[in-house]
Amino acid sequence: MPFSLFGLFGNDLAMDLGTANTLVFAKGRGIVVNEPSVVAIRRSDQEIVAYGAEAKEMVGRTPGEITTVRPLRDGVIADFELAERMIRYFVRKVQGSRFVRPRMAIAIPSGITEVEKRAVRDSAEHAGAREVYLVDEPMAAAIGVGLPVEEPAGSMIVDIGGGTTEIAVISLSGIVTDISIRIAGDEMNDSIIQYLKRKHNLLIGENTAEQIKVTIGSVPPHKGEGKLTIKGRDIVAGIPRTVEITGEEVQEALAEAVTAIIDSVKLCLERTPPELSADILDRGVILSGGGALLKGLDERLRQETGLPVFIADDPLTCVVRGTGKILEDLPRYEKVLTKVKRY
Repeated sequence: MPFSLFGLFGNDLAMDLGTANTLVFAKGRGIVVNEPSVVAIRRSDQEIVAYGAEAKEMVGRTPGEITTVRPLRDGVIADFELAERMIRYFVRKVQGSRFVRPRMAIAIPSGITEVEKRAVRDSAEHAGAREVYLVDEPMAAAIGVGLPVEEPAGSMIVDIGGGTTEIAVISLSGIVTDISIRIAGDEMNDSIIQYLKRKHNLLIGENTAEQIKVTIGSVPPHKGEGKLTIKGRDIVAGIPRTVEITGEEVQEALAEAVTAIIDSVKLCLERTPPELSADILDRGVILSGGGALLKGLDERLRQETGLPVFIADDPLTCVVRGTGKILEDLPRYEKVLTKVKRY
């Protein structure tokens, strides 16, 4: 976009730098970028040939000289240089000029180390940000959902993203109890891939596994209805083959990952002070992130915990919307920002 107006009157950006997708919120304009966190690289000179949605289409389909890479794994930066270049690309896509240096607020998993936090901050600074604020993902999700995080009362959020599941109890602008596990959407996709290998001797790619999960993926007590015809490579014969997979089979494939998430929610509840537990009993648990859309997960959590469980409105964008609200009113939300030590 033209440099003039936006460069002069508002160049603050909030970013949900996710393992699966990167979302960017521009102050005054809302969500302006929502693309997969994928880049395609030419091997010979390490030049990036595609970003985002275009690169995601290439996953598993590239010729030998091009490879697709996800710069983030399990919610943290796996490739510093590629993450920096990807952030720079998305920032310039929004700003339209390399001369505008925005203030940026970035959501990060609550369980990452100081080194991993610095990697996020440094990547954003190298990509052109003049100031970088970090906020824990569960706090950002809670603010995005509209929970009263500043009140002296307990609010519980379960944010199931691509690389991590963030579970937190929040009160007085702080996280009282939190658990961050690296089991989420990617792990579910991998479980489906491994299941089809074992059960049907069929090899499929990440995109196909994602399609299966989104289309017929569910959790008991959901009936697990539906069937899907998928194509892949026969492991034994080495030739393309078609298989029909049922919703019940997908439930079986996802069982271990779902159980791990539910066990972590229970553990977080066990660690919660009694007064806040009473608040959660009244207010319930809010599910956000892409994993919240897995059919039957909310009902399963109700059965396992005995608590009211609600799915957030537009769960895929809760984190970036919350990060955007923080950026729009920094004095109010100063307490929720994560401090990162300089070297």
